[in-house]
Amino acid sequence: MESRLPLTLAITHYDHVSDLTSGRVAIEGVDLHALELQTEEVFFRTIVFRDFDISEISLAKYTSMRSQGNDSLIAIPVFPSRVPRHSAIYVKQGGPVEKPSDLFGRRVGVPEWAETALVYTRGAIAHQYGVPLASIRWFQGGVNEAGRTEKVALKLPEGLSYTQVRDKSLNEMLLAGELDAVMCAHPPDAFADGSGRIRRLFENWLEVEEQYVRETGIFPIMHTVVIRKAVLDANPWVAMNVYKAFEEAKRRSVERMLFIGVSHVPIPWCYEHARRSLDVFGKTYWPYGIEDNATTLKAFLQYAYEQGVIHRMLEPEEIFAEQVQQHFRV
Repeated sequence: MESRLPLTLAITHYDHVSDLTSGRVAIEGVDLHALELQTEEVFFRTIVFRDFDISEISLAKYTSMRSQGNDSLIAIPVFPSRVPRHSAIYVKQGGPVEKPSDLFGRRVGVPEWAETALVYTRGAIAHQYGVPLASIRWFQGGVNEAGRTEKVALKLPEGLSYTQVRDKSLNEMLLAGELDAVMCAHPPDAFADGSGRIRRLFENWLEVEEQYVRETGIFPIMHTVVIRKAVLDANPWVAMNVYKAFEEAKRRSVERMLFIGVSHVPIPWCYEHARRSLDVFGKTYWPYGIEDNATTLKAFLQYAYEQGVIHRMLEPEEIFAEQVQQHFRV
């Protein structure tokens, strides 16, 4: 019997990855042990302990590490999570912030400066709406529980006001009027509870985000997939084989979503929602690879450098496995 390389994969549950984690799609030459875990656990164990051979990771934290010379993890251009983030800005109902320009000079909370979602949100505030980030007083802390800290070292721009808060949650501070807005990927409790005390800045957020994607070509990438460098050094072929397996799993998922008349996920008319997404994103509306994502990747890296999340400017080609790039050059 042909021997295969045993590798572990840790990733959140996604339909477009499920054929890989279930074994319906195999990685050629690999005996895969797949773990579906909570995102936060995957990130923490990957960044701190390198617990897995292959894993999902925050794009911001990965690129921050790479910009500081840490190449213990090497990404392949697979992007399991993508979410436009104008919807990530929350304000108090009846508060002073009614439109993006009102953020000038205000107090804004973030759970982590190096949270991927907020790299895009702050990038939009600065580039799309013309609000200088240095004009805002930034406060970092847990959204609904106090005590959250940064996971990577920052190189904040000179003159930026950034204060860490350890004894209060951002949700509390926004309700108390100690903050004027909060930017976060997961909503504050006072928004999620439906009480109406906190609302989104962009109440027509879906329309705003669709227009943003159409006009800019930026479809924000939240997470990528990394392989331990030690694995690739010993087995360079792994990078491309893993990439191909992720691509095939995604292809099958998209095919399911677009199959008319069947609900493959518990969302009414899911096939029609998927078809309408083609109108916004194009026929390859969830692309992997570097070339098809160049606009998004370059924008993200520019924003991350301007904001001090990455310590030097990076090009997309610097952050992905050379073995995958060689395949597409042939």
